[in-house]
Amino acid sequence: MAVPDWPTTYGYNPFLYPLATWWHASWDVFVEHGHRLFGAAVGLLAIILVLFVWACDWRKWLRWAAVGALALVCLQGVLGGLRVKFDDATFARIHGCIGPLFFAYTAALVAFTSRWFADSPRPVAAPAGRLQRLAISTAALAYVQIVLGALLRDRPYDASMGEFRAVGLAHFLMALALAAHVVLVVIRVVRGFRGERLLRRPAFVLCGLIVLQIGLGLATWVTHYGFPAWLSGFSWAANYTVTDQSSAQVQIATAHVATGALIFATAVVLAVRSLRLYQAEPRVLHAGGKLAGVAA
Repeated sequence: MAVPDWPTTYGYNPFLYPLATWWHASWDVFVEHGHRLFGAAVGLLAIILVLFVWACDWRKWLRWAAVGALALVCLQGVLGGLRVKFDDATFARIHGCIGPLFFAYTAALVAFTSRWFADSPRPVAAPAGRLQRLAISTAALAYVQIVLGALLRDRPYDASMGEFRAVGLAHFLMALALAAHVVLVVIRVVRGFRGERLLRRPAFVLCGLIVLQIGLGLATWVTHYGFPAWLSGFSWAANYTVTDQSSAQVQIATAHVATGALIFATAVVLAVRSLRLYQAEPRVLHAGGKLAGVAA
């Protein structure tokens, strides 16, 4: 919101905005205009991606998936512009949800276009079904957590304290559920697919990211609202003062948002790999109506 007009920047075509003016502008204007330029660069890369996929890949579904990436980045740009034009928190919330979705979508495209994706023999593996379900549910929980974070971060000016508390509690409980899912994913990979590098690496990365994210989430809360009352007996907590828009507040919150996007993208990649590398064991009904796995 540092630049009041869109799609222009202070009346200039954004690509013709004077470099010296931008470079020596206030930090807010420097970041906002840079954000627009990077967004345009991502859009250009999306166009190049579509051209390359349509020229070099025979898979029809992948061609349209590449078009989907271009559509998403265009939507994100329009939402950013509407956020500026109307100064509406609703557009900010949606804008904050589409960005990580586009990031995870392109991460999945990287998997789809990898050599191993086309060459994978997909053997049947007894633990594959559980891992696939866990990976998909982990990705879904990660995205719900991103949505809750956007609702918490971009509150309307007239939002009630009750709404803030409800969303904050949901965000906290979803963090616990997501962390539990990540632990289960790592256990499933270690037990059933220890030798599969394409599954082991994203699972361990996901575990490291969730630990980092919990720490960033706690730090974000402290820099915005201070330490909880039950820590007031400690001088370092009692003497801490919240400074609005401080460097620590902004940087930690930004790192928290970025790590959330990384968690979602990593979970999506893990889900795609688990679905492509292995087939779940087929299930049939016994005469008594109970399900049983049958190896093919």
